Amino acid sequence: MTRTVFIFLISLFIIGCGGSSVDRSNSLIVIDAGHGGHDSGAVCQGKQEKDVVLEISKRLRREFKKSGYRVYLTRANDRFLTLGQRTRIADKKNAKVFISVHANAISNRSRFNIVEGIETYFLQKTRDARSQRVAAIENAAVLKGTNKLSRNVIIDSVLNGPKIIQSHKLAIDVQNSMVKHIRSKYRNVKNGGVRPAPFYVLVGASRPSILVEVGYITNPKERKRLFTSDYQERIVKGIVEGVGRYIDNRKREVGF
Repeated sequence: MTRTVFIFLISLFIIGCGGSSVDRSNSLIVIDAGHGGHDSGAVCQGKQEKDVVLEISKRLRREFKKSGYRVYLTRANDRFLTLGQRTRIADKKNAKVFISVHANAISNRSRFNIVEGIETYFLQKTRDARSQRVAAIENAAVLKGTNKLSRNVIIDSVLNGPKIIQSHKLAIDVQNSMVKHIRSKYRNVKNGGVRPAPFYVLVGASRPSILVEVGYITNPKERKRLFTSDYQERIVKGIVEGVGRYIDNRKREVGF
């Protein structure tokens, strides 16, 4: 075997194993840290959703950049953005994907120790009561001033497009990767799965879009984990790996 052929084969091996030779510089990821400013999101034992999702979003920005992506945060500090502002950013920047980061919560105190897990949502109407409940909580702040009819018109206008199918695929890749990375240390973490729900923050972005619930702030065990750097890093690595798998598959399919 000649030296030239040997080097060529080694190069193919590195690329096939996901080496750093993959150019991701043309892929922009928009990350949306939920809530902010006057909207604290879920609050429990003095811990606020808006704080933890901002920290995770900043970690995501660093990790995506390390992997060669371009990244933009809808908010990099403690400020509130309207629904239109959040999704307009993704379209204006021509992002490959839009990821909204949130932490879950329930109102029934008797179930604080029971309800837990990480979940990934994509935009779709559903009859599932749990998905409707989670969406209602997250939608409350961004939908002030709109009535039910106008909200239904908004969501019906996008439900049947190809964005929904691709968002579902993206959600599956991200959820599977998050669970893998977290369970490498926290083996008892609950996989809440991929779920459809009418999250209005996902409506306006005309690209694959998901909403990640990184854990329940109302669950004592998960609340403690959520505010540790180790757990946050595992969430982040899972999201970045899942997005990478999705984008690489799309590139092979259609030159995404």
